Amino acid sequence: MRFFTICVLLLVLATGTFAQQVPDTEFNTSVESPAYSRHGPRVLFDEAHHNFHTADGRYKPFVDLLMSDGYQVVRNRKPFSKASLNSFKVLVIANALGAEDMEDEGSDKSAFTEDEITAVHDWVKGGGALLLIADHAPFGGAAAALGTKFGVDMSKGYTFDAANALQGIASFLVFSRENKLLGPHPIFEGRNEKERVNRVLSFTGQSLKGPEDSLLILKLGETAQDSPNHEQKNMVTAAGRAQALAFKVGKGRVVVQGEAAMLSAQIAGQEKFKMGMNFEGYDNKQYALNLMHWLSGLLKEK
Repeated sequence: MRFFTICVLLLVLATGTFAQQVPDTEFNTSVESPAYSRHGPRVLFDEAHHNFHTADGRYKPFVDLLMSDGYQVVRNRKPFSKASLNSFKVLVIANALGAEDMEDEGSDKSAFTEDEITAVHDWVKGGGALLLIADHAPFGGAAAALGTKFGVDMSKGYTFDAANALQGIASFLVFSRENKLLGPHPIFEGRNEKERVNRVLSFTGQSLKGPEDSLLILKLGETAQDSPNHEQKNMVTAAGRAQALAFKVGKGRVVVQGEAAMLSAQIAGQEKFKMGMNFEGYDNKQYALNLMHWLSGLLKEK
């Protein structure tokens, strides 16, 4: 069965049908023990920057999961400013673009104005929490300026590591306690043993390097490499970098992820390949919950 799954996935990759990604409406977004019973933290979900992932689109399962956990999710349709951010605890930005479509010219240009970048940084410094998700090209380029404001360098390309990946797919990276690529962090311990995260899977992303005080929560292995394209040409080492970082800025918290599908639950192509929290055998769903618990302040530093 595992061999069959990999063969189907390779066919999907070869035919380029990931453009047909749709949310998995059968994915279970219920939460056994919700973090907040009522009036949970307000989450602003960005849809004002040509986002590839939206609350009623590919990220619907993620948003539904948050609401099941007690968060109040509001969709953002306007530029970031002090006023637009002021009443929210967490801001989620998933795969913003510099143009309407990822194939359009300028899609890798900054999706945010300088005023917006300053507003987000100041809001986080004052106690807000940012989840910035920026995938492989062109998404890394579109988020690079915002990342730089927080001291994060984005490779803007594609990351591969056959030694720490799903068999046969070098860009589907495995982060586990076994391969020691899950960084020590409350996100992986949760509030109790049931919430412990043992391994997660990403589905083709970029690499990141954070500020000195950042923690590499999804660490890249010594054999990881970056390429400016999906053809694995002109490879350079990605050792010492990460696919997810967590750190504090002033009174606020930041998580930056270099891969987006791992927090979604999607069906890809005519073969209906599951990709994201719905991929069996991994703890991506619990990781998504724990990540938000840390951002909202529920999980404390030890």
